Amino acid sequence: MPEFDVLVVFFAASVALGLAPGPDNIFVITQSALYGRLAGLVVTLGLCTGLLFHTTAVAFGIAAVFAASSMAFNAVKFLGAGYLLYLAWQAFRAGTSNLSVKQSNNPSLAQLYFRGIVMNVTNPKVVIFFLAFLPQFADPSVGPLAPQLLIFGCAFICATVLIFGFVAWGSGFLGKWLRASPAIQMGLNRVAAVVFVGLAVRLVTAER
Repeated sequence: MPEFDVLVVFFAASVALGLAPGPDNIFVITQSALYGRLAGLVVTLGLCTGLLFHTTAVAFGIAAVFAASSMAFNAVKFLGAGYLLYLAWQAFRAGTSNLSVKQSNNPSLAQLYFRGIVMNVTNPKVVIFFLAFLPQFADPSVGPLAPQLLIFGCAFICATVLIFGFVAWGSGFLGKWLRASPAIQMGLNRVAAVVFVGLAVRLVTAER
């Protein structure tokens, strides 16, 4: 079990990292603005579910495969980029429809949750980051490393839920009045499509 003061420092660092602008923040903002606060919160839960995968990977050494193998790293990042381009196409098509009467075409909460998971799991930069970040706080002298890494991963997830939850809530409030106009909502969908393409390009060009 990590010492309490180490956990406090780690949690503070995790909160700071959560506040830093990044692809996940942008993803939560766009989904919250388009579909509301609840959608943003569900996407956040999906992203954090993906973090469970990365935490487990680091704790049990799977992340070393991504760090050492260019093929594994590239395979995952191209899969993630392909999914983001698919979301971009969906957002662009949504922008061409009569949004005021086709609300039933909005993604379900289950679909939004799945988006969050895929967005996070298919970003190999996250598992490489975890591989570099979590072990810095683990101490072999206080016990086995794997349980410590799992605890740190869970603390990071809690910090992420806290920060991204506030982001989703604020973005959902902004999107509520933006969505009142079909023209503005069409613009939001077009912006979301551009954001998804940008995230895909960023992921494809990422280096280990």
